[in-house]
Amino acid sequence: MNATLILPVLKQDQIWKDQTKFEDIFDVDHFINYLKDDVRIVRDIPDWFTEKDELFTSIRRTVKNIPKYAPAQFYVDNVLPRIKEKKIMSIKPFVDRLGYDNVPMKINRLRCRVNYHALKFLPGIEEMADKLATRMRNRTGNVNPYMALHLRFEKGMVGLSFCDFAGTREEKAMMAEYRQKQWPRRFKNGSHLWSLALEKRKEGRCPLEPGEIGFILRAMGYTKETQIYVASGQVYGGNNRMAPLRNMFPNLVTKEDLASKEEIEHFKKHVTSLAALDFLVCLKSDVFVMTHGGNFAKLIIGFRRYMGRHRLKSIKPDKGLMSKFFGNPYMPWANFVEDVMITHQTRTGLPEATFPHYDLWENPLSHCMCRA
Repeated sequence: MNATLILPVLKQDQIWKDQTKFEDIFDVDHFINYLKDDVRIVRDIPDWFTEKDELFTSIRRTVKNIPKYAPAQFYVDNVLPRIKEKKIMSIKPFVDRLGYDNVPMKINRLRCRVNYHALKFLPGIEEMADKLATRMRNRTGNVNPYMALHLRFEKGMVGLSFCDFAGTREEKAMMAEYRQKQWPRRFKNGSHLWSLALEKRKEGRCPLEPGEIGFILRAMGYTKETQIYVASGQVYGGNNRMAPLRNMFPNLVTKEDLASKEEIEHFKKHVTSLAALDFLVCLKSDVFVMTHGGNFAKLIIGFRRYMGRHRLKSIKPDKGLMSKFFGNPYMPWANFVEDVMITHQTRTGLPEATFPHYDLWENPLSHCMCRA
């Protein structure tokens, strides 16, 4: 479209209540300079534009309802005319709005340059993450490998999943109230959710509880001596929910355990800064384990593949298969271990062949890594 990009405005998350700006976590100078031959980028809305406060709220200035995975031509035909007419337009939302398959190869290669090279965290975030990773390796006085576990079991994630979890009657009632408040259209009166929750668990669409992922890791052969870094927000259910996992893996720590209160305080101003620290420590880990889908885990697996770190294992548990095992109290432990090992032989993070609508960020193989 030959358009100029104003620095992206990050979505203000309603659950996390985060007000982070692009420049709060990313190195803007590097971003602009790295991409100077690809696209013109400016830091702010030009002075000649007098409707700054209305740009992101005015319907006249916003392009919405863009189809998911739209081809590049869609933007030339539908967005470009509006930019020419209005001079400045806001596009939102923009997650998965541009296709992977129906766009020129040079555009997908540009995406890879943006994602893996142009987007760099601020030096302070990079330095703190390096300290955390080093401390993680030296916790026992010797240099040890460590596992990073992305434990996706925050209250917002549990609520949004609309899955059912073990808990007290009071806890379930509070979760039902929370869901009704946050997602009233989906919740309705809650009567339809029980059968839906069972179906979703069988299909592997529910986040694994801390105790469940603990059983899977033990079945894979990881012992209680394993050093585990937990990347997570506040776990739903708190210490009680974490107890089974901690009992199986006592060498389990978070960034708050590794850093002093003074060190971590600086990053608490922005939830996204804390997530950035987790991202980098996970990226440097010897083994990365995800418990649920989402952009965070996909980006880490894709980054490890792109940077050659696929040689370091990345594990995507088969949650659907796990639900069957957990639902069978008579299954011998030996059978459980055998099934886990067989199922996860090929789920180690190696690059995979892509197919239509495959997530480029999770598997950058053909678009980013191949020169043929």
